[in-house]
Amino acid sequence: MPQAKAASTRRSSKSSTSSGSSLQRAVPKPLSAAPAPGPEDAPDAASPWAPVSHRERQREAKRNAVLQAAAQLFNERGFHATSLDDIAARLNVTKPTLYYYVKNKDEILLQCVGKGLAMMLEGIDASRAAGGKAIDQLMTCMQVYARIVTMDFGMCLIRVGDEQVPPESRKELRRLKSAIDQEFRRLVAEGVAEGSIQPCDPKITAFVIAGALSWIGRWYQPGGEYTAEQVAQQCIATLCDGVLRRPVQAAVPEVVPVPAAQRKVGGAKAKTPARSGKA
Repeated sequence: MPQAKAASTRRSSKSSTSSGSSLQRAVPKPLSAAPAPGPEDAPDAASPWAPVSHRERQREAKRNAVLQAAAQLFNERGFHATSLDDIAARLNVTKPTLYYYVKNKDEILLQCVGKGLAMMLEGIDASRAAGGKAIDQLMTCMQVYARIVTMDFGMCLIRVGDEQVPPESRKELRRLKSAIDQEFRRLVAEGVAEGSIQPCDPKITAFVIAGALSWIGRWYQPGGEYTAEQVAQQCIATLCDGVLRRPVQAAVPEVVPVPAAQRKVGGAKAKTPARSGKA
């Protein structure tokens, strides 16, 4: 029975093939492996350093803190009696740390005085830009000036003075001071022209104003009886109104016109008929 055997063999082979195909369909194909990440796909490493702009802001803030502390100590003890060690101790840092922000004590003083002058010039420029009458601008400038000399840098400008600044920088500081003086002179002259200020020599008047207001920076102490604003207002009022009490003018009696019947006629006063009680 060779044919029967062959047929049986073919059926067996077909069944095996069919079974193998079913098994292959039942087993899921493995997923293709993802390619290994390259160097360009790696995330950026986190830098322990802050961005440059942030570091610059931090450095500037610390430098300003050095100047602020120095100005306070100069005002309290004087320039020559204050050392870099004193400034470092006020800031809770070491003396070498200061050299990262400033060169020496002379440079610190120069920067402190320069800041005080810059604040004054900015305030005066702002009052001028606001416009208005000369007397209004002058009053605003006086308020700005008086307020700044009660602050650390303005007080340092007044108490220490530019004579202790290195000679190479003294000329520039005096030029800036002269700009403030010239602004006061200009406003006084314009006030005289517009009739709001008494006729005067603008130069002398400007010296008196700046000198009186500057002296506030020498005797003012924060935390006293008056605030800085109150001190400024009282000093400006004294400068503008004076210290002498003006006499009160006697009241002028009201002139009542005399009726024609009561006027003198030919040297004699005409008699007015008496009124009767009846209407």
